[in-house]
Amino acid sequence: MLTLALTVKLLTEIALLSLVGQGVVGLLSGQARLRNPVYRLFKLISQPWVRAARWVCPRIVLDRHMPLVAVFLLLLLWAAAAIAKVSICMQVGAALCK
Repeated sequence: MLTLALTVKLLTEIALLSLVGQGVVGLLSGQARLRNPVYRLFKLISQPWVRAARWVCPRIVLDRHMPLVAVFLLLLLWAAAAIAKVSICMQVGAALCK
């Protein structure tokens, strides 16, 4: 179970960092973003989470807000994984969690 909690936590951290990276790289113009391989990689990594946010949200929420919703959902998932990790480590002992 500890491995599962760590894996979920790691995957959410990667997705969160790719969404944050898109905001930093988003300062480039539209054409420059399309040619930038790092931006394309960030978009490839974060696109499934944005689609999942669209699936969860009602249609009244605008598409331009979906990355923010995805960040919020990923933060909730990350917090749940972190709480699960701490709970498991408290049960088995801190020495086994290193």
